[in-house]
Amino acid sequence: MRQLLKEYSQIVIGILLASVGLKAFLLPNQFLDGGVTGIAILLSLETGLDISILLVLLSVTFIVLGAFTVSKRIVIKSIISIALLAISISLETFTPVTEDKLLISIFGGIFLGAGIGITIRNGAVLDGSELLGLFVYNKYGISIGKTILVFNVILFLITAYIVSVEVAMYSILLT
Repeated sequence: MRQLLKEYSQIVIGILLASVGLKAFLLPNQFLDGGVTGIAILLSLETGLDISILLVLLSVTFIVLGAFTVSKRIVIKSIISIALLAISISLETFTPVTEDKLLISIFGGIFLGAGIGITIRNGAVLDGSELLGLFVYNKYGISIGKTILVFNVILFLITAYIVSVEVAMYSILLT
């Protein structure tokens, strides 16, 4: 029980760090992350739909893939983590820390990366693309990193076309 409490408290810390990276740096400056979060941001920018809702809806497919790939415990933790991240993004309000694009990329990436890392270290994901990577690895033997890289390259090419090459390039820096 104590171990479970420790894992979930660290997951909450990871969620808070990731949401600070998103809300204080990336979102106010229209920067993207990679993976499902990046797709949610891009769709939110283009449609005006709430990013929190998009994040949850887009994650469903990847959670289903995860159900065939990883343990039930990881899937449950990931569902909880994604839901809490969506709630956190929805509720948090930050004044943008800076408008300097390089600082946004660096510090947004640090907060988001730390949050994702802490969450993964404790058996959950904040972004379904990691589950896609595991699925592809188990089915075809292609490494998780290569799968996520291809996923993100496609996402950033679309971003360059739809938003701008500059935003895509700065967004690449933070992933």
